[in-house]
Parts: sequence; C-alpha cells; structure tokens
Amino acid sequence: MRAYAQVALPWSDPVAALGRVADQPWAIGFLSGGSQPGARWSYVAAEPAKTLSLRPIDEAEPFAALAELAGPVVEPDPNGPPFQGGVAGLACYELADRLEALRLPRLGRWPDLAAARYPAVLAFDHAERRVLALGRGAEPAEAEAAAARAAAWLDLPAPAPKRLDARLEADDPAAYEAAVADVVRRIGEGEIFQANIARRWRGRLAAKARPFDLLAALAADSPAPFAAYLRLRDRVVISNSPERFVQAGREGEGLLARTEPIKGTAPRGADPAADAAQAAALAASEKDRAENLMIVDLMRNDLSRVCRAGGVAAPELFTVATFANVHHLVSTVTGRLAEGRSALDLLAACFPPGSITGAPKVQAMKVIAGHEAPRGPFFGSMFLLGADGTLDSNVLIRTAAFTLERDGWHVEARAGAGIVADSIPALERQETEAKISALAAALGGAR
Repeated sequence: MRAYAQVALPWSDPVAALGRVADQPWAIGFLSGGSQPGARWSYVAAEPAKTLSLRPIDEAEPFAALAELAGPVVEPDPNGPPFQGGVAGLACYELADRLEALRLPRLGRWPDLAAARYPAVLAFDHAERRVLALGRGAEPAEAEAAAARAAAWLDLPAPAPKRLDARLEADDPAAYEAAVADVVRRIGEGEIFQANIARRWRGRLAAKARPFDLLAALAADSPAPFAAYLRLRDRVVISNSPERFVQAGREGEGLLARTEPIKGTAPRGADPAADAAQAAALAASEKDRAENLMIVDLMRNDLSRVCRAGGVAAPELFTVATFANVHHLVSTVTGRLAEGRSALDLLAACFPPGSITGAPKVQAMKVIAGHEAPRGPFFGSMFLLGADGTLDSNVLIRTAAFTLERDGWHVEARAGAGIVADSIPALERQETEAKISALAAALGGAR
C-alpha cells in the first residue's frame, strides 16, 4: 500500500455517493455535516482488499489484528486529505470485554470488531467543494486502478428513496426511571461517581425501504460532524453522532492525541430567544458542568496512559455546541503520544468512550450491565485508521442498528443520559427523549 494516487473530480454530494454503494457488503461512509468546527471532510469507501471480523469466540488480540490488517505505516501525501486510504471499521461496545474481565453478554450476531482495508476511497472536501478519488497499492499502476474504481462509483445508479415508516416503540419509561434511581443510590453510597444509562427503542422498516434512507434523511434535516455508515451483509449501523471519540493526527512532532467528550444536554428552544436562554442555562448549569468535568478527568487519565508525561491538558472546557435538536457541553483533552506509542495504543487505552460509561469506568460498566441489554454497536465507535498511522473516530450515539430478518429490516436505537448524584429520574428520561427525537422523526415517528 506504499504507492498512492489521487485524482481531482467535480463536486458531488457525499451522501448521494454513499447511496450508490450503500447496499454492497462492507460499504462504509464517514459524513461530516453541520456548522461545527472540523466538519470539513467526508469519506466513502467500498470493495475492500481484506476484511476482519472478530466474533466473541475468536481468540485473536483485536488491536494486534488491526495492526496486521493495516500493514506498515507509510508517509502521507502532503497534498492529500487527512485520511488517504487504510483501515476503517466498527468497534462494538463489548470489545471492552477483551480489555477488562467484565464477562459482558453480547447483542445478537454483532461481532466485537469489524474492520476492512480500503485501497479505494472517495474524499469530499466541503470547504473547497472538491472530490478526490484516492487509490493505494503495491505499485503506482495498482494505486491508479484503485483510484479509478473509486471514481467509477459516482457513475453508479442511485436507488430512489423509500418511506421508512418505522414507528419506534420505547421500552418501559418507568423501568428506566427506576434504573436512574438505583444509580443515584449507588452514587450516594460511594460505589461510583457517574454512569451513563441508556433507553432502547425498537421498530421495523416499511417493505422495500432500506437502512440507508435513514442516513439520507438525517443528513438533510439534522447534519452531524461525525455521522457514519457501515453495511455488514445482514446488519447495518447508521450513526448521526455529534461526538468525536479519539483522534491521533500529525500536528508538529509525532502524533497529537485529542478527545472531545460531550456531557451536558439541553433541548432547543421554540424561538430564538428561548433557544438562547436554553444555551445560556446549559453553560451555567453546575450539574452539567460537574458531569462534564468528571468525564474530562477520566479522559485525561486514559490519555495519560499512552501520552508523554505531564503533557495531557484540557485546553477547552464547557463549550456550548448547538445541533438540530439539542445543545451540548463539549470539552477538549489533548496530549502528545509517547515514543513508541501508536494510534491503536490510544484507541485501546481509551476504549470504550468515557462519556458513555462513567467514572470510575470499569465499575460504571458493571453497573450499566445490570440495567441494560447488551449494547453491541451502541456506544462503541467507528474509526478511520490511515495508512500513515493516523486515527479518527466517533462515539456511536444517535445511532440505529439494523438487522435483516425474514419479515424485513428491524431497527433498534438507544439514547442515554449521564447520571450523577443530583439526577432526577424523570428529567433524565426526558433528556433521552430529546436526544432520540431527530432519529425517531427521521424513521417515521415515535411512541
């Protein structure tokens, strides 16, 4: 994969481009939308050269398997996009069971890890309105052929969208409030400081509808900077995530690690004045700031395991970020990877994301397992591991998981809330409903 080719193409919408290959096994997309900083590049890939799927019974060490799949690190093209081909995939939440002895049950047929090496990629530069067809190979001719394959995807027919008509049914709200109350009790007894407890919604798509139609609807109505898509034969993950998990980028000497945890949520207001008031109240909320700070401290600890001593910092705290249906508090933690440490070391040190587990992380995960069904892809991560050794990844929130059964596509979605000592169960339930609202509306309503 040392040879690299790059061909400039006229602008094309990345969502439409993904729709042309979305039904192929191992089709994958990372879509950056909205007005948040960093929402510049989107990527579409298909036709991988090699795939990796680790089931719970497989004994392979996942991060060693990822490193083998990726192959030797190569120098990036200085004129190329941040991701120039390489490995991309899905780390399900229960991958954590391979990092800590938690004995977590699994969700259906979902693997712990699913990844592939993609020599052909389309990169979409939203800032400059250009498309780049990228190719990698052992020789220049092989790289050029891969770039040509990527460019050809833009000429494939685009299936017409269908109505989804999947009205989601939520699990018992009273059971969720009881779970929140139990977590508050455990916090009061000193067992944990915080845990993220999620609710579940389920439904079924209308006949002939396809999961990709949900992603298209979300991209049109509530674009997010870390949206993602993956097709695994009879399973699909679609995420409209606003949250970056971990990034390892080439900034200065070595790799700079970054994480941007979200904690603290307020619904959008009905008019500009009410909306501004909601944002201001969130920024001033002691509860939400404390909730956010706990996860910042947790992520600082995680980064310190693989970063240079004394260099981990939080340059931005409690920034209000606004999305289609909610405001969030976002903080940033950075550090420079220590000598001999790689982006995969960073991913392993931080997985699963602190913002959807709690503090202390391991004990919070044990508490979560007592209240939730296995999470599978929910609250895991989708990631891009570049051929040059860089990494970017999201937190799989605002996510729907699809499974193909005899009667069609079944869909499940989840939304959680960070529970702290002064959490009020009914308000936490309402927070989950605000978070799920855009996804539920795109699917066709919720009850």
